[in-house]
Amino acid sequence: MSKELARQAERMPSMSITPRRLPFVRAAFGSMMRAAGRQLEPGVDFTDQTLGGVDVRVYRPASHQVPADSSPGLIWMHGGGFILGSHKENSVCSAFVAALDIPVVSVKYRLAPEHPFPAALDDLFAAVRSIHTGKLPGVDPDRLAVGGQSAGGGLAASLAQRLLDEDMNAAGQLLIYPMLDDRTAVRTDIGDREHKAWNKRSNLTGWTSYLGTTPGQETTRPYAVPARRDDLSGLPPAWVGVGSADLFHHESVAYAERLQAAGVPCETTIVQDAIHGFDGLPGGKDSLEAEQFRMSQHRFLRRTLGLPGKTTVIDALIKRRHLPLPQRTKAIHQPAKPVFGVRFAYR
Repeated sequence: MSKELARQAERMPSMSITPRRLPFVRAAFGSMMRAAGRQLEPGVDFTDQTLGGVDVRVYRPASHQVPADSSPGLIWMHGGGFILGSHKENSVCSAFVAALDIPVVSVKYRLAPEHPFPAALDDLFAAVRSIHTGKLPGVDPDRLAVGGQSAGGGLAASLAQRLLDEDMNAAGQLLIYPMLDDRTAVRTDIGDREHKAWNKRSNLTGWTSYLGTTPGQETTRPYAVPARRDDLSGLPPAWVGVGSADLFHHESVAYAERLQAAGVPCETTIVQDAIHGFDGLPGGKDSLEAEQFRMSQHRFLRRTLGLPGKTTVIDALIKRRHLPLPQRTKAIHQPAKPVFGVRFAYR
């Protein structure tokens, strides 16, 4: 474990979100988001608009003019356990724009428990369908990737499934420590406060709020829980990334295995000893592991969307860190099972 991630795991509390605490957590989270919302990568602008009756924030390169030939794009879903968060994720979204030179559309979906399933997914689908009808000039609907963090990653997986069934298949799915399986919230082998940043108790609150019922039932409605879908064949290429100390590690790896077994190209990136959201939390977001984690996402999107490469991972890390990278870190390829696709563990 790196010193940065070790300190982060040691200092990060394991706070449980309960229905009673949710209003206070939302208020605190909102203050954090407003502070983070002022962070915007240089050379990136955004506009707030509506697509399909849903509010979105569209990030583009500052010099961008709508081209004659449409470019690929990324539909972004914020995290927050289905119960928290905002689509105004300036720092995260503008970083994708700066790295890839493509538009990023961050969707404001309705939150549970006020709006349980399928409200959030309906909002996301409405926005994408609007793009498919030409309501967002300069974006090619046939080259749209979907992506998100945590609950946003779970929603991205659900959206990819629905788009496939509606003959609007996404070009790729970027699932960053995704919240995929409601059964994790009722596992008896996991302690309520065992995991940092997002623990089992918070997970139970999130899934109960989103589903409108106790998670772990024998059956669920289509698209409500992406890990419950039986047939994953035909889904777009996927990138699944998670930390080994994350509550979602098991379900993320299991979903990646199933994608690969179904014939879906899937790259799985495991960050050794990283907790949930490590790449955006104090003590970890500037770590070398977080840099590698983000670079892996960029590589996947470049390859999946057919984008030209701006720089190599090695060049970018050396430039950013001013360090001789081969002496600083070791990337170990360890495909523990063939169905994983490519698996990395960063130490």
